[in-house]
Amino acid sequence: MKFTLLKQSTQNRARLGIIDTPRGRIQTPIFMPVGTVGSVKALTADDLEHCGAQIILGNTYHLYLRPGCEVISHMGGLHRFIHWDRPMLTDSGGFQFFSLAKLAKFTDDGVAFQSHIDGSRHFFSPEKSVEIQTILGSDIMMSLDWCMGYPATFAQAKTALEKTTDWAGKGYDYWQTQGAPNNLFGIVQGGMFKDLRTRSAQQLMQIDFSGFAIGGLSVGEPTDLMYEMADHTLPLLPENRPRYIMGVGTPENLVELTEMGCDMFDCVMPSRNARNGKLFTSRGDINIPNARFKFDPQPIDENCTCYTCQNYTRAYLRHLYKSRELLAYRLNTIHNLYYYLDLMATMREAIQEDRFDGFKRQFYETRSKGA
Repeated sequence: MKFTLLKQSTQNRARLGIIDTPRGRIQTPIFMPVGTVGSVKALTADDLEHCGAQIILGNTYHLYLRPGCEVISHMGGLHRFIHWDRPMLTDSGGFQFFSLAKLAKFTDDGVAFQSHIDGSRHFFSPEKSVEIQTILGSDIMMSLDWCMGYPATFAQAKTALEKTTDWAGKGYDYWQTQGAPNNLFGIVQGGMFKDLRTRSAQQLMQIDFSGFAIGGLSVGEPTDLMYEMADHTLPLLPENRPRYIMGVGTPENLVELTEMGCDMFDCVMPSRNARNGKLFTSRGDINIPNARFKFDPQPIDENCTCYTCQNYTRAYLRHLYKSRELLAYRLNTIHNLYYYLDLMATMREAIQEDRFDGFKRQFYETRSKGA
């Protein structure tokens, strides 16, 4: 993998780049649709390409449990198994151990856990996490981290940081013994404490990771605090490596964090909200089940060129959703992901033309008008 920094905004820290991988080029800043179990829910690979997806995300924890490494390996790797020939990133499982905390026990050597599916017992060491991701064949792997929720004490965040650093070194060493067939990112932890975030970044930069992520954000903390931690941590990371903030977020989050210098994002929000009837538009968000859309002949967003907006009305989409028709999930998801990925493309253009500040003002002015 090669990261090339193409343009640095003169107005802020927003930056334009390219990640070159054997499976294709990724233009940054980029949003990665989440395909937790090898599927971005309701969409095909053709749908994702129409939306502008350059890279998607899969999850090691879930794919390990079902269908399992044996099946995926037998089928020729995750890309072939799911019919996706572009780059893919896999999470390490660290966030799932945080979100399924009642089923997981953190130790010095890794995480012991029970399957949320059948209660069977398993153990992820940092080496095991890398081993599984290598079998999956993802283009970018994440090192196993100890994700801490909010609120957390200084002592708790410090423990999580120390374990994350230790596991990062062990995972990296194992990755090297396997011939480093893909790329491994380290994850900065440290809770909501700036000095711990600084320490974590400094320690991880002693390891030659292909890129660096910021974890432990969007875990229940106020948005302003999340921005404060990101704004502090992003400048600490190397300029010649991709910077990735995990699990974030809203369109506003993407704009603010891109301005701070982040290159990569992922979040279930656009696809999950689509299945719940919440749709993103350039003029704000709408809830398609609302009665006011019953006779509405407009598309979701008159400024959108996605398949859904070019062919269907709000009235029809409301009808599908209220009738619990499966087509509602597909059409809504196409629109939301297209909106997110088009937003990223618009920001890349604004950075290229060095007018990000003007783009940001227009973004907020338009979003405030209401759909």
